Amino acid sequence: MAIQKVGVLGLGLLGSGIAQVSAQAGFPTVVVEVDEKLVERGLGMIRKNLGRMQEKGTITAAQRETAEGLIKSSTELAALAECDIVIEAIVENLAKKREVYERLDREVQPNAIFASNTSSLSITEMMTATKRASKFIGMHFFNPVPVMKLVEVVRTVATDPQVFEEAFGFAGKLGKTAVRTSDRGGFIVNRLLVPYMLDAIRAFEQGVGSITDIDNGLKLGCGHPMGPFTLLDFVGLDTTHYIAGIMFDEFHEQRFASPALLKRLVNAGWYGRKTGRGFYDYSDAAAPRPLDDLLR
Repeated sequence: MAIQKVGVLGLGLLGSGIAQVSAQAGFPTVVVEVDEKLVERGLGMIRKNLGRMQEKGTITAAQRETAEGLIKSSTELAALAECDIVIEAIVENLAKKREVYERLDREVQPNAIFASNTSSLSITEMMTATKRASKFIGMHFFNPVPVMKLVEVVRTVATDPQVFEEAFGFAGKLGKTAVRTSDRGGFIVNRLLVPYMLDAIRAFEQGVGSITDIDNGLKLGCGHPMGPFTLLDFVGLDTTHYIAGIMFDEFHEQRFASPALLKRLVNAGWYGRKTGRGFYDYSDAAAPRPLDDLLR
């Protein structure tokens, strides 16, 4: 079945971004959140992003109006009934995802594809909450979705090859570059990225260099847009710790284990940019101060 109508479940940063690029690509898009307040917040983010694009000249006023007009919202799962693909972007909690998929499976037409935007959880474990194993995949978009070009398209052992190819092609229609991967912890990007960030923390713990030196070393020596500590604070130390835990549980390899310093910062509520403090202090957002005394 060709994908013609798109559903997005969850309108946080990622869900609203997915809905936006879907509508910009010309797909009628239905978005669902648990209450009207969250619906309005998500739609507000989309309108704001499209407005910025218009101001920059990236899109015209007519293109903005068309995209906004293609998005319909609801607080009921039944609104997704006629969608050809439903992309789930709710909280990163397996039990809650399984619960919503069990309900969604009863509401949405049987030929529809289900795609989870999870960054780390098992697609297979979500799939078993439904009766459409062959039509279940992962589609991992990256934040901010309208800017980041990559989508990891994830197959399980039960995914129908034709369904996988349809989803892979759909990602291209959204203007994304898709990569193929299978249902193993972390997929491609986090499988390689998380150990890199954790190893940077270990290097700091072992006195290899300061936060600034390690960040500058990777930026200037490897051409990375930001160093590992800046990236950790951007992603969220709590998020990194959570993903690392999932991957460690699957692989039982030391490279996926959270270093002691990361655990202490998370326990203290220092998550990075979103809390104002992580490996850097963001009291002055224009000039974050590295917290090199964290080990004292």
